Amino acid sequence: MTTAYDVPAADLISKVAEKFKENDKIVPPNWAEFVKTGAHKEFPPIQKDWWFIRCAAVLRSIYMNGPIGIERLSSVYGGKQDRGSKAYRKVKGSGSILRKAVQQLEAAGYVQKTDKTGRVVAGPGRALLDNTAHELKGELLQKYPGLKNY
Repeated sequence: MTTAYDVPAADLISKVAEKFKENDKIVPPNWAEFVKTGAHKEFPPIQKDWWFIRCAAVLRSIYMNGPIGIERLSSVYGGKQDRGSKAYRKVKGSGSILRKAVQQLEAAGYVQKTDKTGRVVAGPGRALLDNTAHELKGELLQKYPGLKNY
């Protein structure tokens, strides 16, 4: 069985983001076009569909690292902040963006809360990622037949 571990992350995230566009539970908030994704960024994202890409990346992160909470997710989506002539410093990403994304994934049934350890991927979320990975692996095998050896 093909899982999300078996395919490239960028391809899987873009394919899941396309599926999220059809889901009516996952919609960008009103403020999504104006907000930065963290203190380390100067401008908002350029892509129009960045919300769906971020939700797909969060779902994959929870799948790979779960159970995980918002605090640790914000550390994952952080970066280094330019502080002028001072040295760079690591800062966390936006917790509000991650919180809203996880809440939408919970409403869609892809993620569920555990008692005190954070969130894990629920059955439908695991099935979505694994089925998408299986489709993606088939496409990659058609494109690159030499991958059968690995």
